[in-house]
Amino acid sequence: METIRIAIVDDHSIFREGLLSVLRTEPEIEIVGEGASAEDAVRLAREHLPDILLLDISMPGGGLNAAREIVRNFPVVKIIILTGSEGEADVMSALKTGARAYVLKGVAARELVNIIHSVHSGEIYVTPTLAANILSDMNAGSHQEAPEAPFEKLTDREQGILELIAAGTSNKEIGLKLHLTEKTVKHYVTNILQKLQVHNRVEAAVMALKNQSDHTR
Repeated sequence: METIRIAIVDDHSIFREGLLSVLRTEPEIEIVGEGASAEDAVRLAREHLPDILLLDISMPGGGLNAAREIVRNFPVVKIIILTGSEGEADVMSALKTGARAYVLKGVAARELVNIIHSVHSGEIYVTPTLAANILSDMNAGSHQEAPEAPFEKLTDREQGILELIAAGTSNKEIGLKLHLTEKTVKHYVTNILQKLQVHNRVEAAVMALKNQSDHTR
């Protein structure tokens, strides 16, 4: 399997060192650099062009500022925000900068490794509870009619896949659960995004969670 080249930027040295020790045990992951500031993040992106850069938000220079510059100048570098912040503003800002994942620091090591592989394969990930919180805040006080029509367009199979997407399941994991090839799952996901008129998995997951909450009221 292809080696995933990773750089880690976090100004908490104890956390960074612990993360490094965990990821170095993974045979398919190569650590190419580490840093503690936004300036370090941009430098590492420029000098090493890692496949993935794990980046905290709260650091000297601002993690989101670094993410914005990296996405603009080094788009091949996929950014995973790994942070303690559960703030909706931070989540939305990170996604708008082009980060491919937003993960909380309490994540289990094995789950983080799985997320890294998913992002490397082109997927987007947001901790499902955070997606649900964003949805709740976005729709607070809103009594507009729920978007039933788009969901009615989905086949039973697509509905099932959408539920798994909303749960944060990767395409590979969906394939294993449903006995489908990953390529077939990607085809289904493309159809789902088109039918729901959304741009990515995160928006589809949020829309699915809203639909579920509307039906449980």
